[in-house]
Amino acid sequence: MTGLIKPHGSDQLIPLMLEGAELEPAKKRATELKQVPLSSREFGDLIMLGIGGFTPLKGFMGKADWEGVCRDMKTTDGLFWPIPITLSTEQATADALNEGEEVALTFGGGIVGTLTLQEKYSIDKAFECEHVFTTTEEEHPGVKMVMEQGDINLAGPVQVFSQGDFPQRFAGIYKTPAETRAEFEKRGWNNVAAFQTRNPLHRSHEYLVKIAIEICDGVMIHSLLGNLKPGDIPADVRTKAISTLVDNYFVDNTVLQAGYPLDMRYAGPREALLHAVFRQNYGCSYLIVGRDHAGVGDYYGPFDAHDIFDKVPEGALLTKPLKIDWTFWCEACNSMASMKTCPHDAEHRLLLSGSKLRKLLSEGGDVPENFSRPEVLTILREHYEGLADEDRVEVKLSGASAK
Repeated sequence: MTGLIKPHGSDQLIPLMLEGAELEPAKKRATELKQVPLSSREFGDLIMLGIGGFTPLKGFMGKADWEGVCRDMKTTDGLFWPIPITLSTEQATADALNEGEEVALTFGGGIVGTLTLQEKYSIDKAFECEHVFTTTEEEHPGVKMVMEQGDINLAGPVQVFSQGDFPQRFAGIYKTPAETRAEFEKRGWNNVAAFQTRNPLHRSHEYLVKIAIEICDGVMIHSLLGNLKPGDIPADVRTKAISTLVDNYFVDNTVLQAGYPLDMRYAGPREALLHAVFRQNYGCSYLIVGRDHAGVGDYYGPFDAHDIFDKVPEGALLTKPLKIDWTFWCEACNSMASMKTCPHDAEHRLLLSGSKLRKLLSEGGDVPENFSRPEVLTILREHYEGLADEDRVEVKLSGASAK
């Protein structure tokens, strides 16, 4: 009997991916259907539906669920869910579709699944952005994504045909919830913490993971493999840097590096909750939540993602946050420390952040020796030195990162 946490809202994973004898006939039938193209974000969501990462959802949300999730973080049947999972299209495409019919979903020129259309509806995009992102400013990359999507949402259950190129591009890293659960059981892990990252791990990240290792059977460093905003470090570089760090600075069988197929939404506190929801499906009892989790710019306070977990109704979310205070290198302590463990003044503290590291590297500046491990810096410097001028993006610091 496994000791792992149950999936979200279900006793078992609910993957919607067709396999085996069902797949080829469904793919053949789909070639005769009307087609709806997906954005990169929507394709990532479709894959998560396919592999059971969004258990217990059966497809893209209808209007009542969209509104309930935006306003109250729950669907009409009471399921806790913090960010709407929706599919949008242009008005002309929607007008050609009839409720009740099956349509083919496409991405990158191929059919990746089908949707049985139950509902077509328009939304107030500003309402969604205000609730999910707490802003309607289009400088926010998540808001920009919503504002640029189609005007009509399509809702209904899906069948999924493809995981894209993630299994090939990130062989050994990309894993489904069934695969991580099997790996945890193989390792004898019951209490597992997830560490969410879209950055290579600097010393502060490393410290957070090691804190969790002290109180859990193991930690899954779970790297986002989908699209990021310009200037962020690509997934292939990031996963290579993480592998090097794990190989050199962690005890065997305490860390598993894995990846998942979503694009980043930069929704701060709401995205922290989504991270916890699907980490529950991946088998993790805890989510490490540090400073400015899933944030961008100055849109969220450094610990808004801590506070939002206190608003989750009891029993609605089984994966719990490991809330960890500011962490930094303290010259007086001569070690990594946090606000709870270091008694020294700010002048002794080197505050670490992914954006500050990206800025130093992108400008060819010196990186303090206590900021990141030398093996990691070697990989990151090679990446930045190989960038063409047109691919370089100015990294702007905000909040604590600017100090």
